[in-house]
Amino acid sequence: MNMFMDADQLHAFLVAAARARQPVTYSETLASQGYAFTRPKMRALCVLLGDMDAGGRARGEPELAVLVVRQSDGLPGQGWWTSGGAEGHAGPWEGPAAKRHVKRLQKRAFDYWASRASSTSA
Repeated sequence: MNMFMDADQLHAFLVAAARARQPVTYSETLASQGYAFTRPKMRALCVLLGDMDAGGRARGEPELAVLVVRQSDGLPGQGWWTSGGAEGHAGPWEGPAAKRHVKRLQKRAFDYWASRASSTSA
């Protein structure tokens, strides 16, 4: 459980990003919750993203955490890779192969949420 972030609000923000076919940075995601970027807030965000994706998997939804990326290179951070993001990807967590892996998973989320009615948020 995450005491300072609203899971429903975060889910709605990420679904909107998926429908817009746009990844979002960690800073943008924290700002959507009313917070400036700090390492402790980012770590708490990552825990919430993991919990959110676990619930999504149970409902047959593609992950949303893959949409949250570093501004520097457009890739998710190490925590995403070590918590299951690397599944199906053998290789480094940076570079062209990593980008292809992330883009494939992002497209899955984009396509899934674009096909759902706007009123679907949870």
